[in-house]
Amino acid sequence: MQFYNSKIISQKKIATDIFHLVVAKKDEIVVPGQFYMLKAWDDGLPLMRPISVYNVEIEQLHFLYKVVGKGTEWLSKLRKGEKIELLGPLGNGFPCNEVSGKIALVGGGIGIPPLFETAKLLTKNGCKVDVYLGYKDELFAFEPFEKVCENIFIAAENGKEGYKGFITDIFHAQNYDAVFTCGPEMMMRKVTELCDARQVPIWLSMENRMACGIGACLVCTCKTKEGMKRCCKDGPVFFGKILDN
Repeated sequence: MQFYNSKIISQKKIATDIFHLVVAKKDEIVVPGQFYMLKAWDDGLPLMRPISVYNVEIEQLHFLYKVVGKGTEWLSKLRKGEKIELLGPLGNGFPCNEVSGKIALVGGGIGIPPLFETAKLLTKNGCKVDVYLGYKDELFAFEPFEKVCENIFIAAENGKEGYKGFITDIFHAQNYDAVFTCGPEMMMRKVTELCDARQVPIWLSMENRMACGIGACLVCTCKTKEGMKRCCKDGPVFFGKILDN
């Protein structure tokens, strides 16, 4: 984990309220599924905002995020050359080096971005990767997966693209050796149920609200079968069976 001043390399709006932010990176090693705390405003509220890593290059970090409040709204106004503060990488990330065979990645909405770097490493490790992407309406960020995944399955609730309905309707857990998922909690619980029924190991990335990102404030705690866990420090990735119903 590092705290350092960086600068904006580029920023682009790619869908309604969805932005692709690229910043300068130092020499830190990033595990797929980890996140950074970002800030580009004076001290005081809002606090730093947690954003999952979308793509990692030698000297660049890519983030995809949705504008949902004051902090992300301010981030969306940043332009090339402006300064930004980074704290990270944070969290544990997906266990890409602990799985093998055929792997499914299941993402929904803004839970899709952290799965791209995950897909890159899994493919590099020799896994065969299928990705399932679920949207409410407007699609975004599916094209990069075409270069690193065997198959891409898309579902949209409004039916304009791909399958009309939920991505869990077309996901078949029995076809895979392991599953990684990130997105709305309802979607992840359904994916977990499907995996448990077929005894397929699954890891979930939780997206609880965070304030500090380092486990000190306890804002992001979630209830598990092992007691209360901090999503930022103990997660955000958890083994599927640990979550309490």
